[in-house]
Amino acid sequence: MTRIGRRWPAAFGFALMTAACASDDTSDGGGRASPVIRRPAVENEFTPVELEATIDDLVAAINEEPSEPMQAAVLLKAVTGFFAPMAKGAMRAMGELDVTGNVLGSLEPTGDQQRDMEFQNQLVEQVLLDGVEAIGITPFGDANAAVIDAAVAKGVHVVTLDNDLATSKRSLHVGTLGRSAGATAGETLLAMLPPAPGTVVIHGNTDPTWLDGTDRTQGAREVLEAAGYKTVVRQATWVDGSEAEDVEGMKEQIEAADPPAVGLLGLFDIAFRCAMAAEAAGKPDLPVVGFDFHPRTVDYMREGRIRATHIQRQYYQGYLVPYILYGIKNLGLDATRGVIAPRMVDDSRFNLGLDVVTADKIDAYNDFLDIIDARP
Repeated sequence: MTRIGRRWPAAFGFALMTAACASDDTSDGGGRASPVIRRPAVENEFTPVELEATIDDLVAAINEEPSEPMQAAVLLKAVTGFFAPMAKGAMRAMGELDVTGNVLGSLEPTGDQQRDMEFQNQLVEQVLLDGVEAIGITPFGDANAAVIDAAVAKGVHVVTLDNDLATSKRSLHVGTLGRSAGATAGETLLAMLPPAPGTVVIHGNTDPTWLDGTDRTQGAREVLEAAGYKTVVRQATWVDGSEAEDVEGMKEQIEAADPPAVGLLGLFDIAFRCAMAAEAAGKPDLPVVGFDFHPRTVDYMREGRIRATHIQRQYYQGYLVPYILYGIKNLGLDATRGVIAPRMVDDSRFNLGLDVVTADKIDAYNDFLDIIDARP
């Protein structure tokens, strides 16, 4: 049966989600008696065909030889909202692999990053005590590096997803890479803008402590500025009560823009604030492009106020990580890296890519999410 850490919910307020039970049908040598069988990929305009092919290649490599069972944990910042599809994907993969383990994350994040980071560090320590062999984790920041390094020192491979932590000794990172994601978003907006000159207001990140956010912002700026537009950045913030201040700040940027503002680009899940700012400035027709699939972003898309958004394939982030960890255990890190090389941008980062969803494709994309059971 799946190992259950009874102290976790009481100590950390984390929701424990049973992912899979290890199969009892193993060979005499302790390896798998039957091959890994994946759920077939759906045929849909949003199916990431190249990504699916890479996963199939990894499964084929794993199935060439009997595999050893694995005990793993996938530790997410939350199992609700943005992270819910990751949890579903990870649980499905662990079930297909007959992995013993858990997917863990908060049902109600505190909003205090330092506190949540400390909880996560203690959770890593707990799963190590329980004998976990592999960990997938969405790190909060640099303060997670020491506990990840401690896990690696014990022979446990660690793969990060969503946010990377390149300063740690993690084996690989799986996610939507910041600079290329920002560039894609910039190109989406670029196709909707009038000819330069003009100013684009970017709801992004300039805080160097959050490298992924800074990279995404820089990627967008490079594309837009190369096309002759001026960019101004409004620092995004998620603290309680920040929405009104955020909207007012972007409104002032729109009003003060020289040359005049011609569009807005939101790079995070609160991108709907860009549409609110354009309305507040009396310019509701400015083209707005967003990020993620927040319900309020979708509402603005249905109203025609946000013209497109970019989805980070959270389901596939969660789904891939157990497969990669299983590959590392049974094939080795170098061999696994070689199999998934078509999606690697360097020796340690796997680029998941983005889904670009225009306003007229909302229902089609929701149908795709329903098919793969990846709705938040």
